[in-house]
Amino acid sequence: MIIVHHLNNSRSQRVLWLLEELGLEYEIKRYQRDPKTMLAPDALRQVHPLGKSPVITDDGLTIAESGAIVEYLIDRYGHGRFAPPRGGEDRLRYTYFLHYAEGSAMPPLLLKLVFDRIEHGPMPFFVKPIARAIAGRAKSSFIQPQITRHLDFLEAELAQRTWFAGEEFSAADIQMSFPLEAAAARAGLDASRPKLMGFLQRIHERPAYRRALERGGEYALLS
Repeated sequence: MIIVHHLNNSRSQRVLWLLEELGLEYEIKRYQRDPKTMLAPDALRQVHPLGKSPVITDDGLTIAESGAIVEYLIDRYGHGRFAPPRGGEDRLRYTYFLHYAEGSAMPPLLLKLVFDRIEHGPMPFFVKPIARAIAGRAKSSFIQPQITRHLDFLEAELAQRTWFAGEEFSAADIQMSFPLEAAAARAGLDASRPKLMGFLQRIHERPAYRRALERGGEYALLS
């Protein structure tokens, strides 16, 4: 039995979604973030030394990292589904976006989250003006321009094809869901980029996506 070590409001929601798309049986072991720090609990370190989610266990194996989990599940249980055939351009795009989601798209979004917290978080009054000025400058001069560049790139990609790898839905789209949902929640992704907003609407309408939400519980990126 596949066990998903599921942290609320996290990337592990994508793993539940993929498992639903594949029609696999799985068990969820739930972990809650610390309400003050928003960090994962120490109990996750008993599963993997880094104490991060997602992590799955299957047949005596422990697999961490979203992309590695997606590749493992597709290779072992996909049977040709949700991945383009090897050797073509669609497969190259599939591999690219499978890794781009965390390697390139997420870092500026995480930086924005960190600097938003610095800008608006509690601190001694005499530090506030300096900290907020530094945070605001970092966001305006580097972080937001990077986010804008990535969103422009992704909008242009979906202007050329229906899904990220090609005309067929694939696991690369599942992997890309988290950065785009994060961008819509807190980084300015809106109707000015209709291809990306259409992508989000299409994935949210998929029955497997909805089933994963029902099983996974709280997912505040959508609120």
